Amino acid sequence: MNTLSFKPLLAAAALLLASAAAYAGEMKPFSADYLANYMGIQGVGRMELAQAGGNRWRYSLNIGGSMANLNQTTVFEDSNGQWRPISNSDSSELLVKRRQKNATYDWSRGEARWSGDVKPERAGPVKLQNGDLDAMLINLAIARDVAAGKPLHYRMVDDGRVKQLNYQVAGKETITVAGKPRQATRVTRVDGDKQEVLWIVDGMPVPARILRRKDGQDEMDLRLQTLH
Repeated sequence: MNTLSFKPLLAAAALLLASAAAYAGEMKPFSADYLANYMGIQGVGRMELAQAGGNRWRYSLNIGGSMANLNQTTVFEDSNGQWRPISNSDSSELLVKRRQKNATYDWSRGEARWSGDVKPERAGPVKLQNGDLDAMLINLAIARDVAAGKPLHYRMVDDGRVKQLNYQVAGKETITVAGKPRQATRVTRVDGDKQEVLWIVDGMPVPARILRRKDGQDEMDLRLQTLH
């Protein structure tokens, strides 16, 4: 088994996932440590939410080590509970293969663009609509909306494309979080040969577990250990 080391994300850092709906509907900073399995490599990861000045927040995910490093960061605005992505950076290093992508969401022009290791047809511009989220923010939105009992339907603008993502509540399930049993709401989405499952525990602003599968095989599995 390979063991990954973890490097926490700060402002300059580049998922997979976490939350900001915090308690009583208020957005609060947090950090969440996970056990991680990415493409068969075992390790640890961290999700963080931090203030970035004014009504802006920085939400980040890091899974890293000697064989693989994954870093994602989204800066977004919170306007009375409506979240708007402002920028996104996504970098990965798996063995010797490296990729870096950056996104800019210009709401004054109503368009999003991408740069870095992207195909020309994925560079944009893509027209924005009110309510659009990037992939990172959808993870936050699910944790918030399950607690509020809202529909789990999202318009994702990410990676040079627009995609409608619809999740379904698949019932309750007892899972283990930091060695203790907790009741969670199981949320699923199926897209062809891909499946995504999230477990949301009441009172936690982050998913307690995130599982992504392809062709019946696990690609990524994050299991919450500690929440600060």
